[in-house]
Amino acid sequence: MILRDKPGVAQLFFAMRGSVLPVILPRIIGFALVATLVVLVDTHIYALPHTNAAPFAVFGVALSLILGFRNNAAYDRWWEARRLWGQLISDMRSLGREAELFLPEKADRTKLLRLALSFIHLHRIQLRRIDDDTKEHAWIEEDFSDAAHPPCSALNRMNEVVVASGADGFGRRALAERLGNIAAAQAGCERIATTPLPYVYSLLVFRTTYLYVLLIPLAMLDSAGWLTPLFVAIVAYMLLGLAEVTEELAHPFGETVNGLPLDALCRTVERSLAPHLDLETPPSLLPENYYLS
Repeated sequence: MILRDKPGVAQLFFAMRGSVLPVILPRIIGFALVATLVVLVDTHIYALPHTNAAPFAVFGVALSLILGFRNNAAYDRWWEARRLWGQLISDMRSLGREAELFLPEKADRTKLLRLALSFIHLHRIQLRRIDDDTKEHAWIEEDFSDAAHPPCSALNRMNEVVVASGADGFGRRALAERLGNIAAAQAGCERIATTPLPYVYSLLVFRTTYLYVLLIPLAMLDSAGWLTPLFVAIVAYMLLGLAEVTEELAHPFGETVNGLPLDALCRTVERSLAPHLDLETPPSLLPENYYLS
């Protein structure tokens, strides 16, 4: 996730960190070269058909509706993912307090909360589909790397700790409900991660965008002349940029610059549970070059 203040004039035009321009720049240059070729052919070789802007206005309205719909759908996925992780942080904090209330043995409390930290990192690893890095954390006691579903295995062990503890019936029920809330948020995140936006949306957006940008030079030959490639590049930047942003937002758990900062969110949980484990509170993760992972 990119964290920076409102950009100034210089940053507005030249900031690359957090922009999709580096990703789409080769395509923008390609469209500008095609537009240049169209102008050269029309000027020196063969007079191409010159259309007015009316057909492209209708085409542009339809394209903007498609892009707007897809952008809203992608942002809804991103925001729901952030809300689910907010719920996980809240449940982890509540678990720390409830462990103090309902588990009389310190060993049980410590075991439960260390497993909770294991779970949150295993959940992050599964969502991002990266290699297991839990061995980097000294407080993780058990290895779940061989489990069929590591996060669920950690939750199952947490449940076993609650069952084997000296908690009374009310305490066990409260802790079971808390684990159920954690599992519900986990399932919600997995639903987003494993159910992408329908492929037909991406296909329709990119096909329509490419057709629009390839044909629009014909509407600019009379009015723009040799400036046609410049205007085509600007149109391509707007349309391709928005399409690329929706691709990143539609995958909120990725490690792109616009993905959710799962490392920082896991660190928030560590900071919340450290006092319950009599551990030194680790520092918050800070953005590096405006990027918070």
